[in-house]
Amino acid sequence: MAKYTSIGGQALIEGIMMKSPEKTALAVRTPDGGIDITDFSKKSIRERFPVLKIPFIRGVAAFIESMVQGYQAMMIAADKSGFTDLEEEEKPKDEKKQSAFMGILMTVASVLGVALAVVLFMYLPRKAVGGLQWLFGREFSGLVRSLIEQFLKLAIFVIYVWAVSLMKDIRRVFMYHGAEHKTIFCYENGLPLTVENVRKQRRFHPRCGTSFMILMILVSVIFSTLVQIIFPGVYHIAWLWVIIKILLIPLVCGAGFELLKICGKYDNLFTKIVSAPGLWLQRITTREPEDGMIEVAIAALRACEPETPDVDRSVDAQDAQEEEPESHDDI
Repeated sequence: MAKYTSIGGQALIEGIMMKSPEKTALAVRTPDGGIDITDFSKKSIRERFPVLKIPFIRGVAAFIESMVQGYQAMMIAADKSGFTDLEEEEKPKDEKKQSAFMGILMTVASVLGVALAVVLFMYLPRKAVGGLQWLFGREFSGLVRSLIEQFLKLAIFVIYVWAVSLMKDIRRVFMYHGAEHKTIFCYENGLPLTVENVRKQRRFHPRCGTSFMILMILVSVIFSTLVQIIFPGVYHIAWLWVIIKILLIPLVCGAGFELLKICGKYDNLFTKIVSAPGLWLQRITTREPEDGMIEVAIAALRACEPETPDVDRSVDAQDAQEEEPESHDDI
């Protein structure tokens, strides 16, 4: 029985986080070879504040929440997998004294990382377009400028992802990413969650966060072009254009989230075209997993599997749904 599900996940260091509408679970491969399961369920901010469930607004809330939750999950996985030794008694005295300093250093590094992202993905593309206009001796239209900017952003993003994929530890995270996708596909196809069944599944999923990042870049073309049409003068002031691009992020994020949900729920020509760039990039961000990684993904999904079965996606069930709307809140 093929099903539509809102279950999603995130690859971690030697583990996977799976999240369903009802609960969230972490599964991590421990140094002794076992699989540690952690209930990571928390009341969503969208549950506490219903206004954040409104379309477009929910995308921004989901993105921020997933970033925070993902970072916390990554730290837990690093600890449980033995990737980092966080035992205070095993640290040298000098290292203990440096803990506060390292905390400050990490905060500064985060701020510098955001500043670098603004320069690379906003200021640099804007200046590059200006340079091309000077080179060709003509001013491009708003649409052409937006297309060039987004192409440069996409190129920088792809090069960055490809570069980090060469690192051994990141490569293993990408293998767990593949295991996550394959396991979700197995569940959606209504097959028993076994290593053999999961191994046969595809590793490219339309609801992946990689696809979300690509969709945000593509949607930016529309919003950037509209702003230039309505306010034609702002593009020529570099610093003002960067500020406007930052202010547009919530709108772009919300629209990208809605498109991602549509691509995950429907399978037609439109969704295939929209999903294509993200699915292509997943050839870098996902790798074929080992059987042990699949076992971790299965354990994570079983730990968060909803008690209420997901929506039947078969033809017969679609007729039934027309008579009785689906009951669970797919957000």
